[in-house]
Amino acid sequence: MSRIGKKIIDIPAGVTVAINGDKCTVTGPLGTLTKTIEPKLTYKLDGQTLAIENNNADTKYRAYHGLYRQIINNMVVGVSKGYEKRLTINGVGYKITQKGADLVLNIGFSHPVEVKAVEGITLATDKNEIIVKGIDKELVGQVALKIRDIKPVEPYHAYGIYYSDETVVRKEVKSGKK
Repeated sequence: MSRIGKKIIDIPAGVTVAINGDKCTVTGPLGTLTKTIEPKLTYKLDGQTLAIENNNADTKYRAYHGLYRQIINNMVVGVSKGYEKRLTINGVGYKITQKGADLVLNIGFSHPVEVKAVEGITLATDKNEIIVKGIDKELVGQVALKIRDIKPVEPYHAYGIYYSDETVVRKEVKSGKK
């Protein structure tokens, strides 16, 4: 049995969870999320708690037990608190400009790179940081990854875009001596 799947999900005040067949809808102060879930698992909604049970012996459903528990928990946290990823831009002459909801990045290319805002995601800047906010954890991670992939960090000077909490492994500068 899954250790994560056994954990009970606490639903905060102001958040409602509705499970209808294979659809789970979570509504909170920040918005509404709907995802497709595995109908062969048992979902027990009791007041402000949600327990997920697995009655199947199949290996696939043992894996789904923890997965769908965590997906629903991420939805509950997303509609109550929201998610945020911070990206740092490092480089000589690199700068970020906010253009409405979009961002314009000047990061060493011959042209500025425009990052379009995705529905459900808020992009903001703070000096040399990009802040990606939203209620869907998966979507926030995907948008942050796409921005990071525009200019991956290079290991000698750490120029590029990287997560603020990421450890950048630096290489020693090559010397011309033999």
